[in-house]
Amino acid sequence: MDFGILFANAGPFAKPANALGLAHLAEELGFESLWTVEHVVVPSGYESQYPYSADGRMPGPEHTPIPDPLVWLAFVAGATRRIRLGTGILILPQRNPLVLAKEVATLDRLSGGRVELGVGVGWLREEFDALGVPWEARGRRTDEYVDVLRRVWREPEISYDGEFTRFAPLKSSPKPATPAGPKIHIGGHTNAAARRAGRIGDGFFPGRGDDESLRALLAEMRKAAADAQRDPDEIEITAGGGLDLDSVKRGADLGVSRFVIPPLGFDLDTLREQLGRFSENVIARA
Repeated sequence: MDFGILFANAGPFAKPANALGLAHLAEELGFESLWTVEHVVVPSGYESQYPYSADGRMPGPEHTPIPDPLVWLAFVAGATRRIRLGTGILILPQRNPLVLAKEVATLDRLSGGRVELGVGVGWLREEFDALGVPWEARGRRTDEYVDVLRRVWREPEISYDGEFTRFAPLKSSPKPATPAGPKIHIGGHTNAAARRAGRIGDGFFPGRGDDESLRALLAEMRKAAADAQRDPDEIEITAGGGLDLDSVKRGADLGVSRFVIPPLGFDLDTLREQLGRFSENVIARA
């Protein structure tokens, strides 16, 4: 079992000292990865329902800093050597796939192949409106962009004539550190996300941590993989839940291979204490 830290770039970790401190502590204490979140903008008074809280609102005030996930990861990549660099998640249909392919390939090449690209379709309609990106068909757009990313990373020259992406033959360099490129993890809390992960994902990052919901989503993912003639066991599962060893073991029994937790503190002293306790009580015994 590997362990990661989620929400690594949010709030106090927008500050340079805190970002580097968290990254150094994560490496020191045996964490495998850091996972960033994304919102380009947070429209004031949004009415869309945040799916991971009872009141439908994101944690913290609307002005909470959320640095660009790839820029934040590039900043900490240069100060670390081992920790893997994940987006959990990046809102793929809001991005230009050619620009994103170049950004991710550059980060992966410069970091020595440490990128884990988690993507999702998004939940905040007002943000799509502000960016001028259609809300409708964002699932199909996501599927197509995943295909574009992989082809740009893997092929020396590519042209494309899709529903949302069209371009004549072109080349994009540098390529990622490995021929296949970074793993693409499909994030989300819905059956549609689970099916997408089964069809096209290298990994699945379900947004539900309780055992019953997770079990149902994983069953949906595995069925979709089998229907697509893929091996469900080859799809890497990243999930969260409780902070105790029993929660980790229950996740492992369900097939989770990476367990993620929040930072557990907002200053470096608290982080060292709380993450250190988790490392001793869970990581060392898992």
